[in-house]
Amino acid sequence: MNLASADSVAGEHFDVVIVGSGFGSSFFLHGLMRKPGRRVLVLEWGGHATHDWQLEEGRNSPVTDSDTYATNSRKPWNFTIGFGGGTNCWFAQTPRLHPGDFRLRTEHGVAQDWPVTYGDLEPYWCDAEEIMAVSGDPDMARIMPRSRDFPQPPHRMPDPDRLMKEARPDTHFAMPTARARVATETRAACCASLRCQICPADAKFTANNGLVPLYEAEDVTLCLQAEVRRFESAGSSVGAAIFADAEGHEHRVTGDLFVLGANAIHSPAILLRSDLGGGLTGVGLHESYGWSMEAWLDGVDNFGGSTITTGLDFSLYDGPHRKDSGAALVYFENRWSHGMRLGAGRMRQTLPLVIVTEDLPEDRNRVTLDGEGRAFIDYHGPSDYALKGMERAKAALSDLLAPLPVERILDHGIRETESHLQGTLRMGRDPGTSVVDGGLVHHRLRNLVVVGTSTFPTCSAANPSLTAAALSLRAADLLA
Repeated sequence: MNLASADSVAGEHFDVVIVGSGFGSSFFLHGLMRKPGRRVLVLEWGGHATHDWQLEEGRNSPVTDSDTYATNSRKPWNFTIGFGGGTNCWFAQTPRLHPGDFRLRTEHGVAQDWPVTYGDLEPYWCDAEEIMAVSGDPDMARIMPRSRDFPQPPHRMPDPDRLMKEARPDTHFAMPTARARVATETRAACCASLRCQICPADAKFTANNGLVPLYEAEDVTLCLQAEVRRFESAGSSVGAAIFADAEGHEHRVTGDLFVLGANAIHSPAILLRSDLGGGLTGVGLHESYGWSMEAWLDGVDNFGGSTITTGLDFSLYDGPHRKDSGAALVYFENRWSHGMRLGAGRMRQTLPLVIVTEDLPEDRNRVTLDGEGRAFIDYHGPSDYALKGMERAKAALSDLLAPLPVERILDHGIRETESHLQGTLRMGRDPGTSVVDGGLVHHRLRNLVVVGTSTFPTCSAANPSLTAAALSLRAADLLA
């Protein structure tokens, strides 16, 4: 990679200055490099933790994420500070958003519509899936149309998933993942070791095994341990980024275009420290809402799949209920989430499940600054919309599992986090109800692009990383 020290780039001018190197930033860079020739600087707060380092240390980064912000809540918000950002810690689940996710206001009178449509994003989802060599079930096209096949075949389903798919072919699918089903040039096939946060086989797509060539391009410079603190601006433009090196010394770089891709906590904090807040900047921090369940089975064995999460069921997702309760996805697990079931011959006759419902952004949940200028999370809990969606889904779970010989359903309680923080710099058509437009350009600062899940105006029950990547590819395409 073309690494540079803070001293060597200080005072320099670049065509593009990118903050962060996670999904939003790196896929924007990927799109930008389709037409090379721009001088690009990427400022990454953390260092470079190689795959070998992560395996040896048992963590994704030397920086503990919770040490980078203050909060009034016990809720954890998971992310990675370091090269590749969330590509390190994600589990590589890659469903697309449902077509109905983009039209909640129009269809159900809830929240706001997205300023982009499913059709707008479809070719960019395909591009992102190809870049990450996503494994997927072609039958998902029944509810999420696609113009190109998945790059890799679906992962092998265990028996419970196969029975569900036979009974519900229009709503039950093999989980799409960026965990390789078939080995690639840089990634082994998924070993189903159930340790996806740090994949021991390096089968999961990460910056380390999939994005390094971007940072080796002649026009791209990567500066590590460079924490962007604030922007300087005049009128409708950002002129400079001020960043601190590992010793805390501040440096300044100027640019023509700035791309803000820290995360949904630190991106708004940078704008707030720059006196570029106001409106909905920092407002509406949220993520999907999760619950752990388990079904004991009679005579059907589980744990025969080829990856950690094998099935995804949309039976409880879209419909008139979304006017007052969130969509729900049910994830079928191929891991011992709750220990082994006791009894002769019964150890594998259990099915761990995760129910995830969509949440809505609420003004009470927000990112501000504390007295020292650090990001401060003021969080009070999920919306009633998410809670009602979960209660509806739990009540319907027995009927959903009717194709299986279920003896008993166990409730293992709320999940602390789904690790999908989003919504603090939401996109929209109206500057009064959003921060960026449909091309991810700041409504007021027209040379500032905001990337990543902070721009999501609502929270699908589906994992957001693939969509963050697709939005960035599209934003770069529009600007090019």
